[in-house]
Amino acid sequence: MKVQILDKNDFEIKFLLEGVTPAFANTLRRIMISEVATMAVEWVDFRKNDSVIVDELLANRIGQIPLTFDEKVYELPENCKCEGKGCSKCQVELVLKKKGPCVVYSGDMKSSDKDVKPVFDKIPITELFEDSEMEFEAVAQLGLGKKHAKWQAAVVGYKNKPAVVINVKECDDKCKKCVERCVKKILKHDKEKIVVTDPIECSLCMQCVEVCPKNAVKVQTSEDSFVFVVESVCGIKPEEIVERAAKKLEETADEFGKNLKKLK
Repeated sequence: MKVQILDKNDFEIKFLLEGVTPAFANTLRRIMISEVATMAVEWVDFRKNDSVIVDELLANRIGQIPLTFDEKVYELPENCKCEGKGCSKCQVELVLKKKGPCVVYSGDMKSSDKDVKPVFDKIPITELFEDSEMEFEAVAQLGLGKKHAKWQAAVVGYKNKPAVVINVKECDDKCKKCVERCVKKILKHDKEKIVVTDPIECSLCMQCVEVCPKNAVKVQTSEDSFVFVVESVCGIKPEEIVERAAKKLEETADEFGKNLKKLK
C-alpha cells in the first residue's frame, strides 16, 4: 500500500491510495463519513425565542453547527464512566442570550469549555427584530455519523486513478478535437503532439475518446489505485479524519480476527 498527498489545506485533503482493493477503498470512505466521532449539540432548552423560526427548526440548525473539541478530554456517552447520564467528560454546555435587532450567529454561543466552540463564528442561526429576544442552553456531546448526519465527520469522494494514453502514431495532432473537448483542460498541444498535463485530474467523461476520429486516445483506470478527496465538515482537520478512520479500520479488522479464532 502506498499513499501520496496530492493537495491539502485546512479543510480539504486530496490523496492517492495505491495497492488496495475497491472494497478496502469503499470501507475507508464509509468509516471516514460515519464512524469518526465528532462534537455536536444534542439538546437545546429554549428559555425565550421571539424569532420567526420555531424552536424545533432552530434546534436542528444549532445541532448542525460544527464544533471543535479535544479528543483526549471527551468520550462517547456510551463509553463514559457516567454510563451516558452526562458529565464533564462527555458533555459540554453552551449558552446564548441576545436581544434584537440583530443577526444571531454561531459565534454568539458561549461554551463552558474554551476548546469547544463553533468552527466558524459567522454561521447565521436566525434574525431578531426590534425588542425580540433569544435565550437558550444547549448540551453538546460526541457522536457518530451513522447515528445522525450532524455528527458526520467529512464529505468523502473517490475515483479510480485515471490514465490518458495518446497513440502518437495514430494521432493527427493538427486535429486538436480532443484538446478542445477536454472538460478538465488536461490535454495540450505541445511541439506538434498532444500531451497529457495532469492525468489525475481526468474526470473520466470519455469525451476526448468519443471525439477522436482516429481512435488515438484511450482513457483507462487502475483497479487498485484510487484518488480520494476528503472535505472536513466538523472540527477535525481532514488529515486527522483519514488517520482516525485508518485506525478504526485496523481495530475492526483485529476484532474480527479475534472473533474468527473463537469459531475454531
